[in-house]
Amino acid sequence: MTKKRILAGAIIALTQMSTGNAIAEEAGLMPYQRGTAPAAEVRSSLTAAGFEIVGEYSPYADAQIIAISNAALRSAAAESDFGGYGAALRVSITTVDGVDQIAYNNPAYISNIYRMNNDLAAVQTALEGALGNQGQFGAKKGLSVDKLRNYRYKIGMPGFKGHMKIGTHGSHADAVSAVEAGLDQNKLGVGKVYRVDVPGKDETLFGVSLSEAAEDGGDAHVMATVDMEQIRSTPHLSYEILVSGDTAYMLGARFRIAQSFPSLTMGTFMKISSAPGAIKTALKEAANGAE
Repeated sequence: MTKKRILAGAIIALTQMSTGNAIAEEAGLMPYQRGTAPAAEVRSSLTAAGFEIVGEYSPYADAQIIAISNAALRSAAAESDFGGYGAALRVSITTVDGVDQIAYNNPAYISNIYRMNNDLAAVQTALEGALGNQGQFGAKKGLSVDKLRNYRYKIGMPGFKGHMKIGTHGSHADAVSAVEAGLDQNKLGVGKVYRVDVPGKDETLFGVSLSEAAEDGGDAHVMATVDMEQIRSTPHLSYEILVSGDTAYMLGARFRIAQSFPSLTMGTFMKISSAPGAIKTALKEAANGAE
């Protein structure tokens, strides 16, 4: 290959770089973005912008999680290996000292932390149009695209590909049915928040709540320990079960919690050292239905 062709290829690659990736290279990406929409208008603004509200729940007082999806998110999820983890995003309304905070997952952060093949720029534009954008937050400094795509909290800790198998069944339909049954029974305090089916592939994402019955893995217990900043990182919730093919998977908490709180100190992390095991036990029980 000639030098001219190599140079031309490099120029094409650079011009095709996504807006989100370009921003990340300059300033880095953080897990969340702050909205400006009034709390009372959040739901109507989301639906007007083409988002579907696929589920809601309140994990504890003064916090409301609104799970959303749209055709662009589902299409992007279908393009990527285990892209189903990014088939839904979360918007939160958190009242702190009498003031409502509106926050949502940063689509560019999600696309990179889950190694998706789509930068979710269209989703970003739609979310900003619906809820506004006061800037990103959730980390002391932004993380680069390369850092996110290879993210581990510490050496030896699991990355994205270290997700865990928590249930295998005879088919995709059987696996989905088992998870539905387990969630209906609220086994070990795991409840259903939403379900999103990824088009064109056997992949289904469930958002789940973890009540006090999940013990040290419960949503309220974990967040009371790790979410201590004035601007709350409530869109960390809810946790997920992904059914891909005939198998149910979960992201290990040492990755899933850490990627939502990348500046978390080891000292604070150790305060919830029993949470990863408790979460795995609870989600595994739910993923195996009535077995």
